[in-house]
Amino acid sequence: MTITAAGTAVRPLAPGRRARLLVGDIDGGTPRLVHETTGSALEAPNWSPDGRWLVFNQDGLLLRIAADAEPGRGPGPEVIPTGAVTDANNDHVISPDGRTIYLSAGDGHIHAVPFEGGEPTRVTNLPAPGDGKAHPFRHFLHGVSPDGLTLAYVGVEPYGGDDWGYRNIYTIPAAGGPDTRLTDTRSPADGPEFSPDGAWIYFNSEYGATIPGHAQIFRMRPDGSELGCLTDDDRVNWFPHLSPDGRHLLYLSFPPGTEGHPADREVILRLVDPDGGLPRDVLAVFGGQGTLNVNSWAPDSRRFAYVDYPEDDGE
Repeated sequence: MTITAAGTAVRPLAPGRRARLLVGDIDGGTPRLVHETTGSALEAPNWSPDGRWLVFNQDGLLLRIAADAEPGRGPGPEVIPTGAVTDANNDHVISPDGRTIYLSAGDGHIHAVPFEGGEPTRVTNLPAPGDGKAHPFRHFLHGVSPDGLTLAYVGVEPYGGDDWGYRNIYTIPAAGGPDTRLTDTRSPADGPEFSPDGAWIYFNSEYGATIPGHAQIFRMRPDGSELGCLTDDDRVNWFPHLSPDGRHLLYLSFPPGTEGHPADREVILRLVDPDGGLPRDVLAVFGGQGTLNVNSWAPDSRRFAYVDYPEDDGE
């Protein structure tokens, strides 16, 4: 099924590919297909706290589909109205009470919109990111605290002519307010997400790496203290997501030598204990950017949603 959306941030699929939304499980069983398209890339599913919905982005818009949907049976995805924001990217989270979606947009800011849709409210502070050419500061959302009061995001600042020169971790009140910087380093960081008990923020970083792009999984306290590295291997590890029961840490693992988090790669979805240890491969997929950018765990802490981009067989 192809969705034709009216957004303004379209990520095309690579030639000969399709985008599939699937549900996997921690035992590595056969994934269940929920939705697929050959129109453009769908990305970054969230699972709603009540277990009913999967929310994802496509063509600059947010869409939702029933979590138990099957292709060709029942209604397909529906657009969640986001008003003036038609260039949402793949950084969005749902509040713990299920009432609000927080999203990052092309203006460099984080916005809040009701789960049922509506006109968005900007959360982050002005100034806006420049004149469309230079970007003094951009916000990329990844986490919301379990009490719903605080958002965790990546703040991007230019350095030495590079618009992506500094990428550090910040928090901000979900209702708006002052930003708090938690890291201050040239080592790129991304994907900050709170643990279910609020005691930790998990993220990926190149801190201490001697090879460009060699990100590993870290955690720290919400005040930036007690920084610790949880993975230490030759792969490039991104986007840690804690299960609702706090027992499982799911992340996206790229091949050695990868820089950034590109699309269209052979990647592995891995599990590791929240305190670190030996990881376990769960699924190998063709994906990368868009596959697992945001927390997509089901409330039962056994299933998770993800996206892959296999070859289009023409069916």
